Amino acid sequence: MWQVGCVNYTTLDLLYRAGLRGCVIFFTSTAAMAVEINFWISIPVLTLVYFLTKHLLHKLHRLPPTPFPILPLIGHLHLLKTPLHRSLAKLSGSHSHVLFLRFGSRTVLHVASPTAAEECLSKNDVVFANRPRLLSGKYFGYNYTSMPWAPYGDHWQNLRRISAVEILSSTRLDSLAHIRHHELQSMVLRLFRDNPDSTTVNLRSEFSGFMFNVMTRMMGGKRYYGSGDSEEAKRFSDVIADTEEVISETRILDMLPDLRWVFAGKFEKKFAAVQKRRDDFMQEWIDEFRAGSCLGNQENDKTLMQVLLSLQDADPDYYTDEFIKSLSQALLHGGINTSVETMEWAMSLLLNNPLVLNKAQAEIDSVVGYDRLVNETDLSKLPYLQCIIKETLRMHPTAPLLLPHESSKDCVVGGYNIPRGTMLFVNVWAIQNDPNIWESPDMFVPERFEGKESVTKMTDGLIILPFGSGRRRCPGENLALRIVGLALASLIQCFDWEHDGEGLVDMSESGGFTAPKAQPLVAKYRTRSVVAHHLSQM
Repeated sequence: MWQVGCVNYTTLDLLYRAGLRGCVIFFTSTAAMAVEINFWISIPVLTLVYFLTKHLLHKLHRLPPTPFPILPLIGHLHLLKTPLHRSLAKLSGSHSHVLFLRFGSRTVLHVASPTAAEECLSKNDVVFANRPRLLSGKYFGYNYTSMPWAPYGDHWQNLRRISAVEILSSTRLDSLAHIRHHELQSMVLRLFRDNPDSTTVNLRSEFSGFMFNVMTRMMGGKRYYGSGDSEEAKRFSDVIADTEEVISETRILDMLPDLRWVFAGKFEKKFAAVQKRRDDFMQEWIDEFRAGSCLGNQENDKTLMQVLLSLQDADPDYYTDEFIKSLSQALLHGGINTSVETMEWAMSLLLNNPLVLNKAQAEIDSVVGYDRLVNETDLSKLPYLQCIIKETLRMHPTAPLLLPHESSKDCVVGGYNIPRGTMLFVNVWAIQNDPNIWESPDMFVPERFEGKESVTKMTDGLIILPFGSGRRRCPGENLALRIVGLALASLIQCFDWEHDGEGLVDMSESGGFTAPKAQPLVAKYRTRSVVAHHLSQM
């Protein structure tokens, strides 16, 4: 027997048969109103039950603290703003340094303390050595087989070994030092000859051209920037730009995998199209080397592409063309933008702190003198310059959340249970700018690193890790520090610098997972009289 409000349908039927139609209409209207009232009451009741259930399950599973509320479909995405690392740091400050989040249907662990970072990247290093399966890894990572995206295992370990021993070892980098010196000298002379007295320059553009040439010459013996507007140079530049664009456009889809199918057609086709252009470009490089038309034929002058092709000769079944293209693209893409951003941040900080700039210039003058340009062998003798680089990386790490990790099995972090398949964000920026760890963290003070060879663990936990830590630590750290140090030292040695405008340089960041300057750095420079004669003779 169905019940509506307080009157059942049997009662209504009896009233109708008795001729009391008005009563039936009254009771029917009342019943309908009761149904409507019950419906609207049920919404907040069901919502409350939903959140209480989520809360109780969270407690029962001993998961880390989580912000309220967790909305259906989007999880915590409604709480996030750009820049993402600052937004997450703010959430941690309000809740916990070990925070459990949901980005759509993805479970995310966010850690923002030295002890939690060490627990993830040292104690549970193997557990968190995997990568989440994002669209970038599927397409640009050759279906999750490239070094940045491959899961932890034999294949990834071999990639890492090749990078450390064959590609990015100190011996190999030393053999290619002449390329970096030549490109740096070209940039300095171009600035000098454009206007030896005083002019302005877009340093982001200069750093980008310098890094493009360094990386493409080291990889394939090709020089693009400053060599005229060749069709090949334009293709390479367009491919890099389109890669950044498609990654930026699809980040939200990676956070909402359950809804990816709605947009998959449009964006995955775009990913596939860009990747085909990337793949075709690298294949042309390989074919040119096979035809003997590329540079670098001596053993001590081998480009990185030639090193990989020599491995292919020894084991063609493993070191396929796809393997070579995958590793080459990872090195090019990972090496260019990160170094450009670090150099731009460093120069911005120096322009806002002229006393630091003057101190660095005096150190270089004392060690190098005025009759030659600084070179890589001088860098170890310039401790204050190294402090400037460390302080820049502390304040503005190029990957403020590192590349995301993923847990391969259940584990414990900070006393909380972390489920298998949880994506890990280590908020390097929050750790390196925490006022509880660093005195006046928003101040640019290179002196804080003086006399400290390593500050990775000055206290318990990891307090500075711009290149990550553990198995997934960035393999290009040595190369990046050489390039950044050489470029900064050369510009400081040869020119006097000041901000092109009133007040301080704008230090705002753009959004996204990385944190480049929102506005390109434009600066005034003047050739120093003490080095002008030497530059004029070059």
